[in-house]
Amino acid sequence: MAFFTFSCKKKEEYKEISSLEKLEIQFKENLWNASIALDKLNETSNIEDKKVYYLEARMLFKSCEPILAFLDADNYIFFNQPNILKIEEEDFTDVKIKEPSGFQVIEETLYNENVNLVELEKQVTLVSTKFKFLHKNQTFNFLKNHHILWIIRDAINRVALTGITGFDSPVLENSLEESKTVYLALKEIITIYENEFRNKEIYQNWLNQIESSIAFLGNENFEKFDRYSFIKNHTHEALEIWNKTVTDWKVEFPFKQAINYDIENLFTNETFNINYFTDQKGNPIQENKVALGKLLFEDKSLSNKKDISCATCHKKELYFTDELAKSPGTTRNSPTLFYAALQKGFFHDKRTGSLEGQIIDVVNNPNEFHLSLNDLEKRVLEKSEYVDLFKKVYQKNINNHLIRNAIASYIMSLTPFNSKFDLNMQGKENTLTQNEINGFNLFMGKGKCATCHFAPLFNGLVPTQFKESELELIGVPKSKDTINAEIDDDLGRYNIYKTAERKYFFKTPTVRNIEKTAPYMHNGIYTTLEEVIDFYNKGGASGLGIELEYQTLPSDKLNLTNQEKEYLIAFLKTLTDKY
Repeated sequence: MAFFTFSCKKKEEYKEISSLEKLEIQFKENLWNASIALDKLNETSNIEDKKVYYLEARMLFKSCEPILAFLDADNYIFFNQPNILKIEEEDFTDVKIKEPSGFQVIEETLYNENVNLVELEKQVTLVSTKFKFLHKNQTFNFLKNHHILWIIRDAINRVALTGITGFDSPVLENSLEESKTVYLALKEIITIYENEFRNKEIYQNWLNQIESSIAFLGNENFEKFDRYSFIKNHTHEALEIWNKTVTDWKVEFPFKQAINYDIENLFTNETFNINYFTDQKGNPIQENKVALGKLLFEDKSLSNKKDISCATCHKKELYFTDELAKSPGTTRNSPTLFYAALQKGFFHDKRTGSLEGQIIDVVNNPNEFHLSLNDLEKRVLEKSEYVDLFKKVYQKNINNHLIRNAIASYIMSLTPFNSKFDLNMQGKENTLTQNEINGFNLFMGKGKCATCHFAPLFNGLVPTQFKESELELIGVPKSKDTINAEIDDDLGRYNIYKTAERKYFFKTPTVRNIEKTAPYMHNGIYTTLEEVIDFYNKGGASGLGIELEYQTLPSDKLNLTNQEKEYLIAFLKTLTDKY
């Protein structure tokens, strides 16, 4: 507890300040000081002084980040969003296009060779005003101990999965210093809540762990930083202490989140709560339900001409792809189904929001199954063994909803997390070569791969809330011609809502098992990993001379050496599951 003293005429009165009140006072002080730093940025005409005030404000924001990201996710995103248009498409009548604002916009404007002072002042004023609003209106009244523990765990995971990747600081690459600031903020939270610890050894473990993480973050520059060792030895140790803290504080959580509470490793098949990604009740990957789904998945009689099944385009032996540039009857490459359940949005253009919805689309598609849902149900009913199995598994008669449910359960089971990389992260093996570790560090650092393909899934599901799978415009060409390159004709997401700013946008897929899932891109244009990395190294479409106004992939060359490209490929091959 802390005590504030107030002077009175005849005596001193002591008011006890709770941990929560102390936390709120400090949080609001940082918000206010950040706004003042930004005001000073606008007041000075000296560009170098503006940069000093920017960095001061940015670090104060990072001190607020653990709490702000939890308390007010929308405003946190406002402050920290990428400098690209934000498109929200609810339906044809509700499409919102929002210009980016916040620190990343300020950073890219301020550190441009030709600073647009009018735009800079506008952005700085927006952010400063927002800080003052939050300082005045934010309340901590509802926070309980389980909220504090959520705040701590989210911050630990956010540093590991986005903070150290350059996601937040694309120009300055100041990610390590910013991550140190976040850890200092966590240390302050832990210190304020010292009295909650019944076991003081756990409290001391926290202080030691945080100091160790801060020291490690300060060891190297952005490009040389050993992200593999940081996550394996620091992030996972922090999660272990966090779990001990949950027990020590005797906290019970009111509901489950995307990541299971008792995990101490981000790279296992126990990490994610599969129920977070489905509306199914109970255990969606119950063994008999998965087995039934597998039978349906491989059953050709469920298509109109009884000549194709789900497995026709998603062959188990080919890591649930078909090795074709474009699957028969479709206009796009068949993506792997490994880890497909762990995302928000399905198909390359994210046109459905659930696995069950994806199955409906395939069944109804005249170029695929070409059946109605009622006809699908009749096909299943024709087989007595299915009638018996559905009664055994669901204690219900067959209907098309349960058919979709079972197939989805099979797909949900395809999350093994047993690749060489996973087993090393789990401590079950110590077999990664230095080249493979170098490749992971490049993927998470200089290569900027992990700013779109987020670990641990290495897809577009954005940590730490895992509510959105990103769409990106990287500018995939229609051929391998690099001299007269042209953008592929497929308009991607645009075809769903006809939003002009969404032309050529596609969902970010996983790169897990990428060694086994060629050809690559939505049109299957690239057949080797070397070609894929060369495309990104050039700067995507822009590097090929294709100008696209809304390209989200940074157009700057990565300047990877031939050795670094080899490191990246070596790492990518460690993501191949044993199946």
